[in-house]
Amino acid sequence: MFDRRLLTHFDWPLLLLVVLTALVGIANMYSATSSWSSLAMPVYIKQLYWLSGGMLLAVTISAVDYRHLAHMGYMLYFLNLLLLLLVLMIGKTSMGATRWIDLGVFNLQPSEIMKVVIIIALSCYFSRQDFLRGFTLKNLVMPFFCLGVPALLIMKQPDLGTAMIVIFIGLTMALFAGIRPHTLVALAIMAAGAVVGGWFLLREYQKERILTFLNPERDPLGSGYHIIQSKIAVGSGGFFGKGFMAGTQSQLSFLPERHTDFAFSVFAEEWGFAGCLVLLTLYLLVIIWGIYVARNAADAFGMFLAFGVSSMLFWHIIINLGMVIGLLPVVGVPLPLFSYGGTSMITTMIGIGLLLNVSMRRFTF
Repeated sequence: MFDRRLLTHFDWPLLLLVVLTALVGIANMYSATSSWSSLAMPVYIKQLYWLSGGMLLAVTISAVDYRHLAHMGYMLYFLNLLLLLLVLMIGKTSMGATRWIDLGVFNLQPSEIMKVVIIIALSCYFSRQDFLRGFTLKNLVMPFFCLGVPALLIMKQPDLGTAMIVIFIGLTMALFAGIRPHTLVALAIMAAGAVVGGWFLLREYQKERILTFLNPERDPLGSGYHIIQSKIAVGSGGFFGKGFMAGTQSQLSFLPERHTDFAFSVFAEEWGFAGCLVLLTLYLLVIIWGIYVARNAADAFGMFLAFGVSSMLFWHIIINLGMVIGLLPVVGVPLPLFSYGGTSMITTMIGIGLLLNVSMRRFTF
């Protein structure tokens, strides 16, 4: 039964930070797509609907005690694995990737759900362990196995970006749980070997993305076009930018995917370094607030849950920004709350709902 005292501890600052960031993203989306002529509903209106639905979902999630998830984590994990297997067998294919299950009313993307499910499952595992000196390689076999299986299934779709996010979430949570120094060295050596061996598992277009990242000018009109135009957009913004709806790279359609993967490039061109600093400050506050929630959680499960969500947001931000400025290969990772996409918005808001949930119950009633 819902305790009314929880309302007095509702985390309004966190929700306001999230909504403010999302509204900045919708305004940026309006600018990025203002030159489009279409009879369909504008994408910024759709994003507004997704934000509204996401907020409702986040508030609903915050109302149900997160501690119930401690008994459901492994079941949710295995159910999501089954969904990932179903994707490979009967999934819907679009643009060369099979990532969705067609449910008629909407398309379900299990790989996005796995981002949240892996946080819950690993929180169940780490919160029940007690290794004061840190985890050894033997102790990490089970969580890393649980991490590797969905990552491989997601890479088979293929979706390298989401697989990377799932792996990074798991590794970050393991580091937070504590790993012995000699185990860290062993993991570093294994990771280096996996990177070398993983090259041969990549599809040709994925290899091309990495080669393009190393040298975009090798194919300026082909695979290098996106990143070259993105770097021009970001660099041409200067300190104060060209102004709202005045960015030439986006308004003249030089910049591809400007409402999704490269939404930040549009923002950087129009608002410059000063605007980017404001946006990054908003993101920084959200991440710091999430870590604060983890630190003040009422139990270990809540602590790992809040930290896992914070790491999910962190890696999305880092990888997307690294992509658009040429520091990382283009792997199709959206900027949370900013890039267009209903699935991304809902996944992010589920995470925010979990943060609100843990924050509200930091006191014992």
